Amino acid sequence: MSPEEISNMSGLDVLTAISDGRIDHPSMAHTLGFRLTEVTAGFAVIEGSTGPDYCNPNGTIHGAWPAALLDSCMGSAVHSTLPAGVGFTIVEVKIDFVRSITIRTGHVRAEGKVVRVGKQIGQSDGVIVDDKGQVLAKGSATCLLFRPKVQG
Repeated sequence: MSPEEISNMSGLDVLTAISDGRIDHPSMAHTLGFRLTEVTAGFAVIEGSTGPDYCNPNGTIHGAWPAALLDSCMGSAVHSTLPAGVGFTIVEVKIDFVRSITIRTGHVRAEGKVVRVGKQIGQSDGVIVDDKGQVLAKGSATCLLFRPKVQG
């Protein structure tokens, strides 16, 4: 799909096209080994697996990896509610790490859910769980929305 075609799609349509492979995942998702696997209006799931490429020197997964998963799922949840032509950027992210994440953790699921989307601000919450359903991290995000200027 061309950038022009994508710019004329709603956020939900863009994210659905990414999750089903019609639009490629952003390069960061490839680098960090995760992918958008589920999206509905106000909800997004990103999944990945831990590995040695994401470790810090003490052998646990570097906090930036789960932070990127949370940032992405919470931002995607907000994005899924936006009409065509409306963009966003995350202006604040808060993350609480609940359990250590190691190479042995393996597959994780990050779920983002909209709290509220207004005219200028979108808010969402997120959680990362392992395959046993244990919460590993939770977070919240605030997004600034970019709406087209009204001519007149």
